[in-house]
Amino acid sequence: MDKRLFLLDAYALIFRAYYALIRNPRITSKGKNTNAQFGFTNTLLELINNQKPTHMAVCFDTGAPTERHTDFVDYKANRQETPEDISAAVPDIKRIIRGLNIPIIEYDGYEADDVIGTLSKQAEKLGYEVYMVTPDKDYGQLVSDKVKIYKPGYQGGDVEIMGPKEVCEKWCIPDVAHVIDILGLMGDAVDNIPGIAGVGQKTACKLITEYGSLENILANADNIKGALGEKVRAGKEAAILSKKLATIITNVPVEFHEEDFGLKEWNKEGLRDIFNELEFKTLGKRLLGDDFGGDIATPKKPGAGVQTDLFGSASADTADVQEENNVVQPGKNIHNVEHEYELVESEGEFKTLLDALAQHTEISFDTETTGLDANNALLVGMSFSVKPHHGWYVPLPPDNVAETKNILARFSHLFNDEKKMWLGHNIKYDLLMLKWYGVEIKGKLFDTMLAHYLIEPDGKSNMDWLSAKYLGYEPVHIEELIGKKGKGQGNMRDVELEKIKEYAVEDADITLQFKSVFEPQLKKHEVENVFCDVENPLVPVLTDMEFEGVRIDTNFLNEYSTVLDTEARVHEEKVYETAGVRFNLGSPKQLGEVLFEKLKLDPKAKKTKTGQYATGEDVLRKLASEYTIVDDILAYREYTKLKSTYVDSLPLLINPKTGRVHTNYAQAIAVTGRLSSNNPNLQNIPIRTERGREIRKAFIPRDENHVLVSADYSQIELRIVAALSSDPAMCEAFIQNKDIHTATAAKVYNVAEEAVTKEMRRKAKSVNFGIIYGQSSFGLAENLNISRTEAKEIIDNYKIQFAGITRYMDEMINYAREHGYVQTVLGRKRWLRDINSSNFTVRGYAERNAINSPIQGTAADMIKLAMVKIHKAFKEHNFQSRMILQVHDELVFDVIKEEVEKVKPVILDCMQSAMTLPNGIPIIAEVGVGENWLEAH
Repeated sequence: MDKRLFLLDAYALIFRAYYALIRNPRITSKGKNTNAQFGFTNTLLELINNQKPTHMAVCFDTGAPTERHTDFVDYKANRQETPEDISAAVPDIKRIIRGLNIPIIEYDGYEADDVIGTLSKQAEKLGYEVYMVTPDKDYGQLVSDKVKIYKPGYQGGDVEIMGPKEVCEKWCIPDVAHVIDILGLMGDAVDNIPGIAGVGQKTACKLITEYGSLENILANADNIKGALGEKVRAGKEAAILSKKLATIITNVPVEFHEEDFGLKEWNKEGLRDIFNELEFKTLGKRLLGDDFGGDIATPKKPGAGVQTDLFGSASADTADVQEENNVVQPGKNIHNVEHEYELVESEGEFKTLLDALAQHTEISFDTETTGLDANNALLVGMSFSVKPHHGWYVPLPPDNVAETKNILARFSHLFNDEKKMWLGHNIKYDLLMLKWYGVEIKGKLFDTMLAHYLIEPDGKSNMDWLSAKYLGYEPVHIEELIGKKGKGQGNMRDVELEKIKEYAVEDADITLQFKSVFEPQLKKHEVENVFCDVENPLVPVLTDMEFEGVRIDTNFLNEYSTVLDTEARVHEEKVYETAGVRFNLGSPKQLGEVLFEKLKLDPKAKKTKTGQYATGEDVLRKLASEYTIVDDILAYREYTKLKSTYVDSLPLLINPKTGRVHTNYAQAIAVTGRLSSNNPNLQNIPIRTERGREIRKAFIPRDENHVLVSADYSQIELRIVAALSSDPAMCEAFIQNKDIHTATAAKVYNVAEEAVTKEMRRKAKSVNFGIIYGQSSFGLAENLNISRTEAKEIIDNYKIQFAGITRYMDEMINYAREHGYVQTVLGRKRWLRDINSSNFTVRGYAERNAINSPIQGTAADMIKLAMVKIHKAFKEHNFQSRMILQVHDELVFDVIKEEVEKVKPVILDCMQSAMTLPNGIPIIAEVGVGENWLEAH
């Protein structure tokens, strides 16, 4: 058997793991960030499972000064402070490594690079195939036929293994020994190694090719002509020092003893302890099986778990992203608590239940169904609870809708009682299920999922997770009843009555107990008004919208699919004709080779971490103005994506019962308060390009007696910016009803408004929308395809002319630093745990959220309030027209033609009066009518 040694550069992999998840952090129930622990552990396990090493070690820096620091006091001096979450993660990671019985190697006075270099050379002499697991390019100097760099795939990307050939190609050198010569010449900004000022990789490679080594280059410095010769002569000492600093030491006093590095049986007890602490539930189950204890917490209803929609977005609550298992001991659940759950089947049992429910104003309620899609599922039963550890389960007859409706009718006096409050966890699902049986609940609602969402907007919504965290016990998991997800999974119809009773009533019981926990916290965090005025009242609104759905013109989509396919093929053939070769246009690797090796469109083309040329849209957009082939590639990509993702997929989502498409609106996903649409995601329907907009023609009225009405807010986020910042110039522009982008351009370019050109307005528009999201001069330059100098000048002028906005941004950051959160006009909070981090990358991300969350969140609150008002007004006017879609700042209605002129002013009034903004900023909405969504927009 081949002897394969894997040596891991711990900190390089830890940092990478942490930053990979920075936008979607993994936070435990106790508020601990576990990005680094989770990512590093996954990398480690992927190596063990996929690469089958025989020997392994993880190498750490100790933090003690090294000889490099003695030689050069500023060595690594430019590095940021280590994020606090990474510092806290290292002890956990070491416990995981020890639990896997993998040796940890570290030695004061030396870096992990040196330890890995020493061990790799020792192992090589013993016949080992050695892999240095790191993204660090400096390791190229150690590579040989038996020693290679192993770069793990970044966020699921391809692994890159670099031997001598790959290293030499990367550095454009004849031998890997010259890696340190290159580093001596060009330096290393990451480690603050100076190199020769003004010498980059291209120049360094040229010098190495001509003179062979750094020493020979310096010896011939007088023969190097021009400015380059001056640079080399002036940088002689810096180059010699830089080469020494960059040279990895291979004689560290550590020894490779084969028996110590061999993979051994895991310490399962140790792994179980640390995985429980870090709440790595799924990971623990996968690794330790029954030794871990507890099953995977799987969602019982939509809104609680993974929901991947038609158009590729996914809500964030997967078992592998955030997990819970440390509040309770494995195996403990509600059945350790004395409880009384009753089955309701006989007439006497029904009377007892109905009498008990009539005596209570608050009833916890849940439905059991045959599936997660309320628009296609059938009711299996209902559960009720009015006091902790007590409840009832009412089974409903299978495949007998009429009999089910008869049983539901027995509860009608309760459902119609406006004085009652119904508690549910994701109660919208239950309301939608009942609506399909002709039942509506008239009383008040209290959704515990939404309550927790407002208390902890970036937390989890899964009932099992919340129960373990807040109530101290772990409920029965659905997999215990219907099996694991997949083709073999059953549904609740298949479960024996006694088991389903225990499971179903437990849901209602837990929800009842949640209310007593969450209600005081809503008051404590001062978000009770958002819960009572915005989120809870929105639930029946969304229920009705999801029930209505939207009609799709399948004939149009079929025809448009053919059009897109034809146009895509035309552009594909143009690409092949220009390139002079046929290749797989869908392959980024082949495309990169054609564009940047065969056609040489960009000599500075960058490669990704997988070693392929970057061919993303951002890269191609920069080249499109110069090369027609790139225009054709972008067109091909757009048309094929539109066809596959939208045009061909939408007809498959039509509900056979209604002939319409029904999306699901999730309230508890986006931390800013925005609604999310999934299964399918109708908020992703393209709008920016002409071909993308055409898809909106497929959304049509219910029948020939209806039209679509679209209403959307005008520049609502910028109006909110003006209101919150009190900036005089921006406030004046909106109050006087000026075109805000023209007014901005006039200020930025210091010209009269009538002198503003289209190009000026375009640039001003980009700044208006970009600056509040932390757009830098680099980002603006990229976006507008202008120089950084011009972009910086535009931003600098903007900040001078709109000083109030700059002041607002600073104030929000300072407020967040002091309070730990920012909030919307209504008081919706966004907690920013990293706002005071000493690491400026981590802190910068929190600061950008501090600036834009109040803006996005206020816009989200406004349209939600408008939806509630419109829904109520439609009922008061007894309109037969219906609200059917919400897409960010836009609402779409299916309107009876006779009601069009009646509903338009109602819609506009409700939208424009939904919220009052500070500083007298007017809220403007616009309405359109059409035979399809595009025409109405």
